[in-house]
Amino acid sequence: MTGGPSAVGTPTAGGAVRRRLRLRAALFLVAAAAIGLAMKAYAGPGRWWIENWGASFAYECFFMGAAVLIAGSSARLGTIAVGVCLATCALEFMQLWQPDWLVAARATFVGRAVLGHSFSWADLPAYPLGCLIGWLSLRRLTRPPHR
Repeated sequence: MTGGPSAVGTPTAGGAVRRRLRLRAALFLVAAAAIGLAMKAYAGPGRWWIENWGASFAYECFFMGAAVLIAGSSARLGTIAVGVCLATCALEFMQLWQPDWLVAARATFVGRAVLGHSFSWADLPAYPLGCLIGWLSLRRLTRPPHR
């Protein structure tokens, strides 16, 4: 019998790797949410940039962390980055659509945080940059340990 109960490829080792991946993705998601909220509350120099672009970077990272958490070990970070970028760009364009029920949803804190409240062309470049930051960060965090 080769390898012990912790050998790579065994259910025990695979389960530990999946748990570690999910834990890291969850911590990444929580950190991105906290950083994004802090950036939205920032009132110092460079406020516009921090509130808008900085928070957009955190927004992208949050959704990438959520996708990795949901997808688990089958996550393809490049696919997640592209999917999150396309979805958030679509949400940005949806801000041009103003039906009453969507306006009411956007009037809440969660609605504003997730759906946004007004369209801005200036927001669009932040989404792919945020996904790049998220991809690089998650790639490093989810890399298997060296033995």
